[in-house]
Amino acid sequence: MQHALETDWGNPSSLHDWGRQAATVLETARFQVAGLLNAPPESIAFTSGGTESNNWVFAGVAATAERVDLPHAIVSQVEHSAVSKPATMLEKSGWRVTRLPVNAAGRIDPETLAAAIDPETIFISIIYGQSEVGTLQPIAELGAIARRAGVLFHTDAVQVAGRVPIDVTELPVDFLSLSSHKLYGPKGAGALYRRPGSALAPLLLGGGQESGARSGTEAVPNIAGFGVAAELAAAELETESARLRALRDRLFDRLAHRTELRPTGDRVHRLPHHVSFVLQDEASIEAGISGRTLVKQLDLAGIAASSGSACNSGTLSPSGVLTAMGVDEREARGALRLTLGRSTTLADVDWVAIAIGQILDRLKGEERSMSTERSRSRSIGEANSVVLG
Repeated sequence: MQHALETDWGNPSSLHDWGRQAATVLETARFQVAGLLNAPPESIAFTSGGTESNNWVFAGVAATAERVDLPHAIVSQVEHSAVSKPATMLEKSGWRVTRLPVNAAGRIDPETLAAAIDPETIFISIIYGQSEVGTLQPIAELGAIARRAGVLFHTDAVQVAGRVPIDVTELPVDFLSLSSHKLYGPKGAGALYRRPGSALAPLLLGGGQESGARSGTEAVPNIAGFGVAAELAAAELETESARLRALRDRLFDRLAHRTELRPTGDRVHRLPHHVSFVLQDEASIEAGISGRTLVKQLDLAGIAASSGSACNSGTLSPSGVLTAMGVDEREARGALRLTLGRSTTLADVDWVAIAIGQILDRLKGEERSMSTERSRSRSIGEANSVVLG
């Protein structure tokens, strides 16, 4: 990235030497990102990130869709907001949108998808790996159902790429969204895989960059970093995913005795680096302990955690993903998400388990002390009222 900033600073659309150097950087990154998916390089279009890639698919399909009386799209109830909100916009523009239910682990039954498809169904978008609860969807099976029905199929693979092998020559998807920063690349870069032959109108119009698919001068330094990150992720995927799975399972096991915590998501069909819980015991809920409280306390211990999707961490309402899975709203407010990465060690996992236990014990202990003090104050007040009476 530094070399691209200092040396390859030209506009990749320019014909002069500096432009050609930047274009070489851009196309090298395209090959690197394509290699992560075993995709042809020309099927990769660079974007500003996963959100843009997802929005592009919805807007692009809607613009090119065959005109029917009531066009129909299908998504799941556990999509990231970068899919659920564009789906709502489609609905407002006159589309019919079906939101598929999930089981208690957040997983879709393929038969549910098959039953939801009708003659007016044009487009299906199902998240591959859920960011809040870690559940992996049966994308290969869902995509095969869509393909047999002749329906375009998109998956948001932002959480999955670089963690789980993806081969688009075998995976029946028409569109697939990626984000650089989930692979340790820079923020502000992403990509959309488009199966050759799949019709998709451009989201941005202008100078015709990205072979006319996505106008706007490309962010060459960010894309250069994205390409290197994708290449490293592909090379390390097998060993790093196995290491992360072992750490993930150890953290679940180390916290299994904490009856206050209930794991969320599917333990088998799960992102290798993802651990998540909700607070389920009445004492913790009555004490007012929330996921946000735990996140703040963990932050003081030097541990970065989340109470849900990082994109929605500022909201106070319970997660729609958890409520779609049948989680009680009070429990959903006690959501905690921990993700593991390249620098995470065995000692880190053990320390996190200890810290969570200590935090829960302290918060509940403080609440018991406060409850005792409140009871004592009420008793004194009642006694004084009798005396004064």
